[in-house]
Order: sequence, then structure tokens, then C-alpha cells
Amino acid sequence: MNNILTGAAMGAALTVTGVYEPSVILAQFNFSDFSMLQTFLTAAAGSTILVTLSQTLHLTSLAPRPPASLGLLSRFDGNMLGGALLGAGMAISGACPGTVLAQLGAGVRSGRWAFAGAVLAGAAWSVFGAGACRRVPKKDAEEKGPEAADKKKATTVYEMLGISRGAAVVGFEAAVAVVLVLAAKYATAMTAARGISPLVGGLAIAAAQLVSIVLRRSLLGASTSFEELGGGIWRLLKGQGVAAYGNILFSAGVVAGAWLLSTTVPSLAPVSEVIISPIRSVLGGFMIVLGSRMAGGCTSGHGISGLSLMSMSSFLTVMSVFSVGGLTSLLMG
Repeated sequence: MNNILTGAAMGAALTVTGVYEPSVILAQFNFSDFSMLQTFLTAAAGSTILVTLSQTLHLTSLAPRPPASLGLLSRFDGNMLGGALLGAGMAISGACPGTVLAQLGAGVRSGRWAFAGAVLAGAAWSVFGAGACRRVPKKDAEEKGPEAADKKKATTVYEMLGISRGAAVVGFEAAVAVVLVLAAKYATAMTAARGISPLVGGLAIAAAQLVSIVLRRSLLGASTSFEELGGGIWRLLKGQGVAAYGNILFSAGVVAGAWLLSTTVPSLAPVSEVIISPIRSVLGGFMIVLGSRMAGGCTSGHGISGLSLMSMSSFLTVMSVFSVGGLTSLLMG
């Protein structure tokens, strides 16, 4: 029940923000409107404060997200390549693993096709890809001196920079505040459509994070549910039972929360729906889950929750998402 309630809170928050709409996501990646960025950063900043408090008060004991390594270039290569696939998929489909669930609940047509692609990717990853990325690399490159070795093994930004966790949090909050001010004049779509500021929307998502902390003692994340669902489908086809379903219940909650709020409050239903072909939606949906699982998290797992823990893997994943997503949008014209 806690997973369903947390998912419903997330679905309702995404519906309030309007950031689940493909038009808002695509506008971010073609740099015509920065509502999504403002919502995302506000959610991350608010979540960081909540997570820091919960960790300090020992309400939670959450480890930073570990690196995802493909063993090719560095111990973070899975984060960067996975983030790149996720960003490209978002620019193609106008969805991410969390928002596609809200799209499904709110009745966004392209979201149904993107969801199908996401489920296919989850099934493929559960069978062929789950062993491709190592969350803990086999070994670190050798460096002389204990301090260099510690930095090579570091999993957080403050460890990499050699500063305190508190200093890193303060620096992050200050940097977010600066970017929010700079992006304010270019973030108008959701305010004009719904009368709701992206800042308010971001705080709504942070509130959903609080619900997750209180009810589950864990943080938000959506992409694992697709691996869980895909693996469950394979197991059922082989006549076996579903091994795990907690994340599936969370996803069902997201769909239900989005459906309930968009139905009872018509002003929160999709405002303008861009036309995205089924083929494009399925392809993008496949890419967002494949990339998320490769990186070990998505825009909620890494972007909202991972940044809150000052995880180095999350910062690298998010940078890859936005940079490659923007480049993909530009190449698509």
C-alpha cells in the first residue's frame, strides 16, 4: 500500500506541474522554453533539503547511488552512455520513465506507445542487459598515494572535491538558485497554460519525495519498475511466478494518481498535445528505459533522488541527459 500511495503522490505532483506533457519536454530540449528545467531543479533542490534533514536526523540511512560501469572507459561510463540514451529518447518521445506513467494516466496518446516501448526495453534488459553494468566496478585504476586512491573510489561530489557534505549541499542550492533566476524569463509555458509556476510544480514533486521518505524510508525512482515488469512478463511466459512487484505497484500508483487528478480537475488535463508518431514514440520509449537501466536510474532516480544524495554518478547522468537530449533535438530539426 505504501508503494501505491507514494506512486499516487508522484503521479499527482507530475500532473500539477504539467511537466509530464510531451510538448513541455520537447520544448526544453529544443531550448524554446525552460519550464521543465525550472521544475526539475526546484524539485531537486527541495528534495536535497528534505533528504539532508532525514539523513541528519537518522530517519533514513541512504547510500549515494554507485557508479554504473560498462568496463569500457571509466567506472562512470554506464552513467554517461545510459544518460545519453535516456536524453536522446526523451527528445524523441517527449517522455521519461516517470512522466510516461503520468501520460498513461492522463490519457496522452503518444504516451501509450512510449509505454509499450518502455515495457519492451524492460523485458529486454531483464534478460540480456542486467549483467552488462556493474554497480561496483571490479577495480579502480591504480594511483599513487592514499588521497588519490580515495578520490578514485569516491561516489559523492563532496568526496571528489574534498569538502564537507554540508558545504556541497549549500553550494548546490546556491547554484540552483542562480540557474533558476537566469532561466525565469524563458520558462513561461506552464505558467501561461495552467497558471501554476514551475517553482510551485517543483515543490510539489519535492513533496512527493517527502511522502516516499515518510512511508517507505526510500527515495523516488521509476525505471526499476520497467525492469521488474519486463522480468515478470518473462517469468510468467515461462510458467514462473513474479519475483518482485513493489516497484510495479509504485508505477501503478503514478498512473492512478495522474488519472484521478486530471479527471477530477479538468484544468490539469493535457493542455496541448504534440503529434508524435507511434514508431517514434515506441523507439523513444525503448531508449529511455534502456538508458535508465544502463545508468542505474532515470530523471527521478538520478535526477531528483540521486542529486539529493550528492551522488557523482547522478550528476554525470543528468549532465549527459540534458546535453545529449538537446543535441538530439537540434539534429532532428
